[in-house]
Amino acid sequence: MLRGLFNFIIFSSLYVACCAILMIWQTNTLLHIGDINEAYYFFVFCSTICSYNFHWYLTPADYSTSERILWGARHKTLQLTLCALGAVGAAYGFWLLKEHWLPLAGAAVLTFLYSAPKLPQRAFVWLRKIAIGKTLFLTAVWIYVTTLLPVFIEKQPYSPTILFLTLHRFFLVYAICILFDYRDLESDKKEGIRSLITYLSAPGLKKLYIGSLVLATIFALALFPVDGWMLTIILLAPVVITALLTRYAIRNRSDHFYYFVLDGMVMLSALLHFIIATLA
Repeated sequence: MLRGLFNFIIFSSLYVACCAILMIWQTNTLLHIGDINEAYYFFVFCSTICSYNFHWYLTPADYSTSERILWGARHKTLQLTLCALGAVGAAYGFWLLKEHWLPLAGAAVLTFLYSAPKLPQRAFVWLRKIAIGKTLFLTAVWIYVTTLLPVFIEKQPYSPTILFLTLHRFFLVYAICILFDYRDLESDKKEGIRSLITYLSAPGLKKLYIGSLVLATIFALALFPVDGWMLTIILLAPVVITALLTRYAIRNRSDHFYYFVLDGMVMLSALLHFIIATLA
């Protein structure tokens, strides 16, 4: 029963939706956005549920032993239901935030581009040939939604904190996405979807991965003036843990490891930040 509940939370994308909410909370805290419209949290949560279930609904189980994909194949109706409920909630959230329709529309386009290559229509099949699209689209949408959109909605003025936080998160998420791409190499090839793994050589990919983690570290250190060593350590925690888990991630194909542990790295600093702020 507990395993079934855990699988539902992870594979229904409730977990990843909560990750996004925590990251937005950290953005608001670091940038002192005190009056962020609560409708935005609702919009992001529902949009994440909708987009991820749409993506996994389109993912075939023909050439995969992935527990998540096989779970989705057994729960197609549930995925469609969650996608529909998420779409209704996202539409309502969009209406509440309609004065910000342009930046919100940008998030919708980026999200759609991530899943579009899985659609069978000819208009979208060509997207499978775009070399780094899959990884770049996913990273871009996560950073745009969790870091930049709250700034746009609340009309925050530019500051180095915004820039460094955006770049730190971008390179951390990008490194994590590279690990996912490596794991999905065979299934992507069979679906005809190109990614960094199918485009770069092994040495080139390793350099890109290490370079991303190094840049994530540099921009975390650049945020030291914001709140001292406490914040810096919090931001560096997921970078260090991801680096330590690299060898295990390359050798391991466990969906629970990837979709709980590695996905959790994107929000680990936000979770630690929230716990410390709550206890303070």
